[in-house]
Amino acid sequence: MADTVIGMASEEVSVNSKSGVETVGQKETFTVEILQITKEAQQQHGLRHGDHQRYRSYCSRRIRRIRKSLHFPLGDKRRVTPKKITVEILKDVRYLHLILFEAERAWGYAMQLKTEANTEPRKKFHMISRLKKAALHAEELHVLCETDRCDARTKLESQAYLAFIKGSVAFELENWKSAIESYSNAKTIYEKLASAFTEDLQSMYLQRVSEVEPNIRYCAYNIGDESAIKDLMKMRRKAGGDQLSSQIDSLLSQTREKQAATLSEVTWRGRTVPVKNEQVRLFLLNVQESPKEIEKAQGLDNKISIYESILKQCIDAQQALRDTLQDDQGFKSAIRGLPIEGKVSNQHYLHSYLTYIKLTKTVDRNLLLIDSLKNFLPGKQMEDGHKITKPQDLVRLYDIIIQNLGEVPNISGLQDDTVLEEEMETRTQGFKAFRCFYIAQSYAAAKKWREAIGLYDRVLSYASQSLNVYKKLQIEAVYKGEVTKLEELVKEVEGQKYSCHASSILDAENLTDQIGRLVVSEKKPLIERLDQYVEDASLISKKPNLVYFPPDFEPIPCRPLFFDLALNNVDFPSLEDKMESKKTGGLTGLVNRWLWGGKK
Repeated sequence: MADTVIGMASEEVSVNSKSGVETVGQKETFTVEILQITKEAQQQHGLRHGDHQRYRSYCSRRIRRIRKSLHFPLGDKRRVTPKKITVEILKDVRYLHLILFEAERAWGYAMQLKTEANTEPRKKFHMISRLKKAALHAEELHVLCETDRCDARTKLESQAYLAFIKGSVAFELENWKSAIESYSNAKTIYEKLASAFTEDLQSMYLQRVSEVEPNIRYCAYNIGDESAIKDLMKMRRKAGGDQLSSQIDSLLSQTREKQAATLSEVTWRGRTVPVKNEQVRLFLLNVQESPKEIEKAQGLDNKISIYESILKQCIDAQQALRDTLQDDQGFKSAIRGLPIEGKVSNQHYLHSYLTYIKLTKTVDRNLLLIDSLKNFLPGKQMEDGHKITKPQDLVRLYDIIIQNLGEVPNISGLQDDTVLEEEMETRTQGFKAFRCFYIAQSYAAAKKWREAIGLYDRVLSYASQSLNVYKKLQIEAVYKGEVTKLEELVKEVEGQKYSCHASSILDAENLTDQIGRLVVSEKKPLIERLDQYVEDASLISKKPNLVYFPPDFEPIPCRPLFFDLALNNVDFPSLEDKMESKKTGGLTGLVNRWLWGGKK
């Protein structure tokens, strides 16, 4: 939002249209929409994605630009000369913006350090000091806004902003009473402002109220209000997948730290193992409470958001447990895919349990995604502008489900569990039936009736096998929803199968009629009718019918091969009588031959 100034007065007023300032006598009255300015800056410069470092850099640049435009530097190149903004020099609204963004820069730096403090605990002290710095700037802004230079709205907004920053400082210092008082003051002011403005501004103020409420309930819980944790869970079920849900998740995890001391061991598949890691305890407590939260959540989107939060916590818990298993030889062998000799260790078995939870919760999450996508299949009544779901989209999700279920029996420590393996195989057969069904739907949409009918038969085969094993293992009650959907699928497939058969017959009749109406052209190429005179307009077109192309293959005679076999049996005459003989004579030659053996 641009830096704007709105004047408000009931006396004689002169308006300067260029500067946007209303002059009452010799004084100017400023209006600074603090929440609107900060919200727009945050959304446009990093906080939409949780990037506080980017937002802090933006605030620094904004402060530099404002100081340069106001000719209000803090010294020169050689030294820093701090200057305090007073009422006397407050002749431009940008002085108030300057203090506001100094507070925002300190707050953004504190939030950046808060995320980094998870791995570097020493940064928590730096974070608290930056929050205190933000509170000092907010206090300075509030003092200037309380003067007669600002209107009533600016005074209320500065008071609410100061209360919010002070509440954040007290919250991080775990001063719960002071934090709840500051947050409650901010909430009250924003609610009053929301009731005094139009819908656009009202939604903005109410959004800030919804951000403050979880912190208030968490402070109340720490003071001693046991019902506050239930309120937080209720807020989480309604939060969906926005930024508020992550804030409530962090508050809930902090709340469960007190309950985690009671969870010392866990029993799974007949084996009890101790739980020593604090982060794993918090996650297991969350998993125990998640079914109730999912059941009470309203809408598929909120339920999917809860599952994604669980999966994120599961990955963090697995990583924390993996760090403690660095020296476990069995765990190292399992990572490399090597067989494990003997019984796995307790912590390794606990890691296997977390892997099982991750795989099964992923399956449950994907089933909810499938249910949401089914509402937008072709032929369904859907919302305007929503993307139509293709059967291929559901096939991909069922592939992921089948893959996850196939990984369960291969988890370390479960290789000999035949009951679990048979149970997962049964579920896999059921989901293969659904996958085949939607593949058949794709073929039916493309009018490939034979392939569709064959796949429908395969669906019935998979479904009947799965239902028989469900009854055999007596686990129908455990997977009641899946059994019910399989039974409904069998009924639907029987109808779809006959529908495809009828459609194939109708298409065959239409094809026969079309073939009957075809006119076969008996035109030969020009090379075969050179002795016939016919006026053929195609000969002067771009594609004249002159010859067959490509030409047909024709037999041709092979080139004979000759082998000279008589040469092997021919006796050639002797030529010795025609060869020249070498003659040497005289005394010199005789001496040479006697002394040196002659010339060779």
